[in-house]
Order: sequence, then C-alpha cells, then structure tokens
Amino acid sequence: MVTKHEVLEALATIQDPDLHRDIVSLGFVRDVRIDGGKVIFAIELTTPACPVRKQMEEGARRVVAALPGVEQVEVTMTSRVTTSREPQPSYLPGVLNTVAVASGKGGVGKSTVAANLAVALMRAGARVGLMDADVYGPCIPKLMGGRGMPEQTESGKMIPPVMHGVKIMSMAFFLPKNEAVVWRGPMLHKMVQEFLGHVEWGELDYLVIDLPPGTGDIQLSLCQTIPLTGAVIVSTPQDVALEVASKAILMFNKLKTPILGIVENMSYYACSQCGHREEIFGHGGAKAAGEKADIPFLGEIPLDPYIRRSSDEGRPVAMESADSPVAGAFHEVAGALAARISIANAAAGTLRTAPVMVMR
Repeated sequence: MVTKHEVLEALATIQDPDLHRDIVSLGFVRDVRIDGGKVIFAIELTTPACPVRKQMEEGARRVVAALPGVEQVEVTMTSRVTTSREPQPSYLPGVLNTVAVASGKGGVGKSTVAANLAVALMRAGARVGLMDADVYGPCIPKLMGGRGMPEQTESGKMIPPVMHGVKIMSMAFFLPKNEAVVWRGPMLHKMVQEFLGHVEWGELDYLVIDLPPGTGDIQLSLCQTIPLTGAVIVSTPQDVALEVASKAILMFNKLKTPILGIVENMSYYACSQCGHREEIFGHGGAKAAGEKADIPFLGEIPLDPYIRRSSDEGRPVAMESADSPVAGAFHEVAGALAARISIANAAAGTLRTAPVMVMR
C-alpha cells in the first residue's frame, strides 16, 4: 500500500509557477489520507482566483495516480487568502488586501476595468468590496447598476450596498443627479478617511479602490492613510496615454506603494462578423512600458461594443462566464492580479489569513 511519505514526495514535484516553490514546501497540501488504494488530500491555494488552479489540480492528480498501489485519487481544491497588512482598528480592520486602480489620464476605461476586476474576483469566490474614490466623476454605481442612499448601523457607520455580489461605496450615492463636486484638498482628504474608516466593509479578501485619473490629492491621501497592498495601472496602447501613465507609476514609486501590474485596455478590436483584428490605438505599448519599468503585465482588454453596452446597463461583463471571450479577458487579468497579490504577500511576510473556502 502507498504511504503518506510517497504521496508527499510525488506532490513535491508540482511547482507553483509564481512562487517558484513546490506545493508541499509551501504548505499547500493538507489532510492527506490513505484508505487502501484511495488517496485523499486537499490543496489550499492563496487565492480562489488562482490562474493555474486547474493545471495544479490535474498535475497533482496525475502524479499521485501514477504511484504503485493507487487506484483512486480524490483532490479538494480550497483557498485561504493571505495578507501582509497589519490590522488597523481605525481603518478597514477586516480587509485583507487593498488594491488601487489608477491611470495617468482620463478616458482610458479605468473605472470599467476596476468594476469588472472586482466582479471577476467575486465570481472566483473571493469576498470583494469596491470603493469609488473618483470624487469628480463617480460612476461606479452606474457601472454596477445601483443608486440610492446607503443605510447606517446603530453606531453611525455607513453600510455599503451590495451590487452583483460586491460591496460598493461611492460619492455618487450622496450627490443629487448632475451636481458637480468642487472641493479643495482638505475636503477630499476627509472623504477618503470617511470611506475608509466610517463604512462597515466587514470581512473582505480584496477592496478594489477606483482612483481619479492623474496624480492628485486623493492619491496622496489614500497612500498616507492606509498601507496599500499595491496599485494597478490602466492605460491604452497609444504613446500619449503611456507617457501620462508613466507619471502615475512615478507617483506610486515616490509614495513607496508597490505596483502590482499594468493593464492594456482597448488593446484591439475584433470584428464580430469576420473576426478581423484591428489595433485601433496601436498594440503592446502597455506591455513594453511595463517591461521598461520592471512592472508585471497583467493582460489586455479588447475594445468591444458589448463592454460599453453592458456598462451602460449596469451589468458588468465579468458577470458572465470566463468562457465568453470578452468576459474571459477580465477574468484572466483578475487571476493575474490575484497571483501578484499572493506573491507580494509572500515576499513581505504573511501576517493574517482568511477562512478556508472550498473551490468549486
């Protein structure tokens, strides 16, 4: 009969391609049991959005099934999201990871990317919040299909409405329609503190924060108020957008905020009739800029009318299956982002973990 030692030796041949270590030494393998010719074990990943989950499961099943005497292999895939954030009683005590989505200029689809990344992470099984810090153009409620005033707890904290499974907070909830925000720095700083400290976010694996474009007061207030897990830069491929995106990169470097990666939005257009691919704004510029700045490239999002229609209807395209080509692009980027967060937490030293989630 096969032994537990032999099972673990076989599983030690399976590598995590991002952490560059085997899944046994990483502590991913749990609860190994042997019942005659049946081997049962669990693999506990650091995110439910792991992009190599299927390959890891298939590889583990294959190497164990190849052992002499093994007739059946039963693998349970689970996840436990990690963090390197120190708990802060005043700000986001139950939030494990905070991710700012930024751009150097407006018009690159930053808010659309932020909303769909939040939904894609939720669809993978994570507990997700989405904070709209773009005070001058708060459009997250529109993209997510909801309005209305948030309710309050007995202690006076705001309760974020849940839209498409994601907790949302936005300045748009408090503004009359078509009214503009004209605030100076101190008011913006106070708003950031309110959204971070006086909203009942609860227990979250990821809080995605949609920043205004540029390098202004809100970005500075956010980075000075909480330690961000990291930032994601959104850009389109053309030179002018990339030139301005580089300023956002420099800002986060000056603020000592890790940059988790860069996303190329509106990367190409594929004709719905013939499939011809047209690179309207150029292509590959964001990836090249990332390589130049030593920033991971998280992926590319197509320019597609369906994204626009879904956004206008308040139904993020990432709500659809990853098998859909357009939705699949957001799911791939979300998986790459989750992997980068896990890598960052492992490098910084994991301090806390979430409850274990079984992955279906």
